[in-house]
Amino acid sequence: MHILETLRNRAAAIGGSIVLPESEDKRTLAAAASLAGQKIAKVILLGERATVINHATQLGVDISLCDIINPAQSTELEDFAETFYLRRKEKGLSKQEALKIMHNSLYFGAMMVKKGLAGGMVAGAANTTADVLRAALQVVGVMPGLKTVSSTFIMVSPRENDPTYLFADCAVVPNPDSEQLADIASSTALTRRAILGDEPFVALLSFSTKGSADHELVEKVRDAKAILDARKVDFAYDGELQLDAAIVEKIAVSKAPDSNVAGHANTLVFPDLQAGNIGYK
Repeated sequence: MHILETLRNRAAAIGGSIVLPESEDKRTLAAAASLAGQKIAKVILLGERATVINHATQLGVDISLCDIINPAQSTELEDFAETFYLRRKEKGLSKQEALKIMHNSLYFGAMMVKKGLAGGMVAGAANTTADVLRAALQVVGVMPGLKTVSSTFIMVSPRENDPTYLFADCAVVPNPDSEQLADIASSTALTRRAILGDEPFVALLSFSTKGSADHELVEKVRDAKAILDARKVDFAYDGELQLDAAIVEKIAVSKAPDSNVAGHANTLVFPDLQAGNIGYK
């Protein structure tokens, strides 16, 4: 069974809900119809009801199985605004400003997740990554124990028997320091377990493998490994590793024979955003 089919089946079995704040985007509407039609998840679209339905009709998309909530008319709006005000008042936010911000679908959707009214939110088709992250950070916040927000990309091959890799961080932190790299490794390992259900083997990537080069950029990756050592994390990891040593067993045997990850890494942590973004694209 291909990994995408496995994920669809797992999502359908969970029976969760997803909020999509960008109901003006045609890709979002198509995805909503597909998710609801296949019963993969309960879908909540945010926007003015008549406008959303009219847009879907023009596109020939059936969203009849989706819920539609207009933040401006929601009975939850004032409670959401009050919660947001209490969370941000020390930053100088007023109650009036909190109410205004909660009319924004990104913030309203994030608050639905915060309040447990949706299992997750998907956005970024019509908004920038920065805007999506800002809403998520201000409303939901960072996972306890971590200070770094990062992204994870699931890299799926069209060939059924190929491994599925997780790449991080490819979209958020431009030049992570050692502690941030360790945070990225930890959160990505957790994501792999939660979504794919298998054990992460995390490679901290570099242009050096186990001392083949010396440079401050290599030292950063080595320090990240040392931080993971000190944290006594519960997943397999190693670094610094070049990509070939991380995923090609024959290369790993010669370059990193004593590594518990080299040759079969499935979770790749790139040293900076340039490398990660180029890698996933």
